[in-house]
Amino acid sequence: MINMMSVIRRELLIAFRRQADVFNPLWFFIIVITLFPLSIGPDPNLLTRIAAGIVWVAALLAALLSLERLFRDDFQDGSLEQMMLMPVPLPVVVIAKVFAHWLLTGLPLILISPLLAVLLSLDFNTWLAVVLTLLLGTPTLSFIGAIGVALTVGLQKGGVLLSLLVLPLYIPVLIFATSTIDAASLSMAYSGQLAILGAMLVAAITLTPFAISAALRVSVN
Repeated sequence: MINMMSVIRRELLIAFRRQADVFNPLWFFIIVITLFPLSIGPDPNLLTRIAAGIVWVAALLAALLSLERLFRDDFQDGSLEQMMLMPVPLPVVVIAKVFAHWLLTGLPLILISPLLAVLLSLDFNTWLAVVLTLLLGTPTLSFIGAIGVALTVGLQKGGVLLSLLVLPLYIPVLIFATSTIDAASLSMAYSGQLAILGAMLVAAITLTPFAISAALRVSVN
């Protein structure tokens, strides 16, 4: 636990020194959300109807934008090899790094969700569904995306390959998250969709650290 906290603290300190890497995905998310009401008009009914797709496509692309630096800096300066030699199991280190990544990229999206409610004319129930889907879905995006980053970390220009690897794996999260928000906007029950998103998160936390660790060992060696 202490070693995990050390890794998380290290990641947060590095991010504090490179604030552009943290704020760029957030600004991208805000800009995309802002442009839609300006381009299609301020009709509340129309905005509410397409809100689910807007929010989650923007969140997915913002997550993809922030993924590349997850392991790449550590790979380039040799820190990744040192982490692999630590007495702590590599999956534990991976969980700590991905959690720190979510704190820097996923949590800010949740914190600015009241702004989304205003821009997209969401009622309280729909806004609550947006918050819950972001809370369950964005960590899943981070864990799944980390697999692609680990596989491409040794490549010079792996951004396009990373997108091709990760985007198909994001589709189930996108489908159930948008379905949850659509159900909330129609005042229907959405506990089933949230349960599936929660199951995806539990599966991601349980299984992906081992896949990420194996991919990192292949990339480094």
